[in-house]
Amino acid sequence: MIERKFVAQKIREFEINEYLSQSLDNVGLSHTKMVKTPLGEKIIVYTSRPGLIVGRKGQNIKLLTKNLKKRFQLENPQIEISEIENPNLVAKIVAERIVDSLERFGLQKFKAIGHKVMSDVMNSGALGIEIIISGKVPSDRAKSWRFYQGYLKKCGELAIVGVRKANLQAQLKTGIIGVKVSIMPPDLKLPDDISIINKESKKEEPKEEPAKEEKAAEGEAKEEAKEEPAKEEKKEGKKEKKPRARKKNESK
Repeated sequence: MIERKFVAQKIREFEINEYLSQSLDNVGLSHTKMVKTPLGEKIIVYTSRPGLIVGRKGQNIKLLTKNLKKRFQLENPQIEISEIENPNLVAKIVAERIVDSLERFGLQKFKAIGHKVMSDVMNSGALGIEIIISGKVPSDRAKSWRFYQGYLKKCGELAIVGVRKANLQAQLKTGIIGVKVSIMPPDLKLPDDISIINKESKKEEPKEEPAKEEKAAEGEAKEEAKEEPAKEEKKEGKKEKKPRARKKNESK
């Protein structure tokens, strides 16, 4: 019974995420997160344009809460909006940007759009990016153009979990054009990253001991040098006393 509840909850979260992604189109939506609270359900929306979701005097967000309450039978849904710091590292937002520019300017400048977006993503610190634009570009026959830069994993667990991917479609007069974006974030830890320990740090440690020994030897030499003149002074004093005793014997 407990497992069924967990599965039902995950299905519900997935349906809410799909509904929000469809209703909040061209708003820079990255992803959503659902958290249970004592007061009700809390839905966190991560976006790059929070002003468009809120609307004037919060009209859009009020309408969205009402729709969620009716459609998914939520008791007290609370929507919290959090702004993304670096939207160039989110694959969905980058794909939306390409789709918007293609629908606005057409296919005449698709190469300039691809190179500009690619340079912006790499300047933001990404390890690698790949953009694939497929369709009737620019001729009547379907083709696929690939823009890539940096290092990108294509297979393995990191390619499934670590690489951020997004697929969107642009509706143009000539037809539908597909846009696929794959971004490798900078905080991804690769299994082939090897950290080498410098041997110089280890060699420097034994060098300190001879330095201490040299200082101790210098101190001992200085003390010996101080003691030797004192001994010589004592000997000279003893030699001076002997002739005085001889003078007394002569007087006698």
